Amino acid sequence: MSRILVTGGAGFIGANFVHQTLRTLPQHELTVLDALTYAGSRANLNGVLDSIRFVEGSIVDEATVERLVRESDVVVHFAAESHNDNSLEDPSPFIETNLVGTFRILQAVRKHEKRLHHVSTDEVYGDLELGDPEKFSESTPYNPSSPYSASKAGSDMLVRAWVRSYGIHATISNCSNNYGAYQHVEKFIPRQITNVLCGEPPKLYGEGLNVRDWIHVDDHNRAVHAILERGRSGETYLIGADGERNNRQVIEMILEALGKDPGAYEKVRDRAGHDLRYAIDYTKLRQELGWRPEYTEFAEGLRQTVDWYATHEDWWRPQKAATEARYRRKGQ
Repeated sequence: MSRILVTGGAGFIGANFVHQTLRTLPQHELTVLDALTYAGSRANLNGVLDSIRFVEGSIVDEATVERLVRESDVVVHFAAESHNDNSLEDPSPFIETNLVGTFRILQAVRKHEKRLHHVSTDEVYGDLELGDPEKFSESTPYNPSSPYSASKAGSDMLVRAWVRSYGIHATISNCSNNYGAYQHVEKFIPRQITNVLCGEPPKLYGEGLNVRDWIHVDDHNRAVHAILERGRSGETYLIGADGERNNRQVIEMILEALGKDPGAYEKVRDRAGHDLRYAIDYTKLRQELGWRPEYTEFAEGLRQTVDWYATHEDWWRPQKAATEARYRRKGQ
C-alpha cells in the first residue's frame, strides 16, 4: 500500500485521478490537498470523500506541505493555476501557485526523501504552425507564450534542477488538452456544451482554426499511473492521444451530439496571443512504458462528456452565470 498525496485533487484532472485511483487501485491511501479556489470544489469528489483524507490548504503554505509530504510515500502534483485567459488579466496567482508552490513541494520532497510526479502541460513548448507535420517531443525547446505557460515552464525547470542538484526522485509529464467530467465551464469544451444546454450559441474564437491535441482525462490519469509505476527517475514523458482537432470542428461535433445545426455557433473576438496548434508525440511513453490511450476515437469521448454535462446541471449551473459575465466583458 502506498500513501499518495494528491495536490490539487479537488480540481478537474486531480479529482478524476482520485476517482480513477480509488476505482482501479483501491489499495492506495489518498490524501488530497486543495485550496478550493474557484476551479476546485468538494463537489468534484462527491462519492469518495469518505474514502480519502481531505485537507483544505495551499501548496504555498510551507508548514502544511511539509507535514503532508512527510506523512506520504508519493506526491502527485496537479495543483496549478491553469486558465490562460486569467493569466493574461492577472499573472500574480500563476507565479505564486505554479512557481512558489512547486518550490514548497520540492523542498519538502527533498527533506523527506519522497517520490514526486510533477504534472505539466504541452503549452510550455509554445505552438506549431498549422499544417506542420512536426509534433512536440521531450527534446522540443521550451518557448512559452503566456504567463500561465511561462509559470509552468518555470516549475518544470525547478523540478529538473532539484533532480540534478539534490538527487530527488521525480518525474515530469507534459500533457495535451484534457476534456471530460468535472471540468470548469470556463474551459473551451464545457463552455460550449453548457452554452448549448442553456439555449445559447457556442462561441468560436476568430475563425476557429486553432488546433488542440485532445485527450480524455481518464487516459491522462492512466498515463500518470504508468509513469508512477514504471517511469525512470529524472525523466520527462509527453502524454497525448492523437486527438488533433481545430476549434470549429469541436464546436460542430458538440452541436451535432446535442441534435443541433452544426453551423449554429457565434464568432467572437479571438484570444490575445492565441497559440496556433499543439500536437504531442508520445512515442517515448508508448515504447518505454507500454501505454496506449483507450479513447482512440475523440467523437466517442466527446459524446460521453456531452452526456455528463447534460445530466449534471446541478454541478455546473452555479458556475455558469459568473463565467459568462467575465467573457462578455472581454467581448468573447
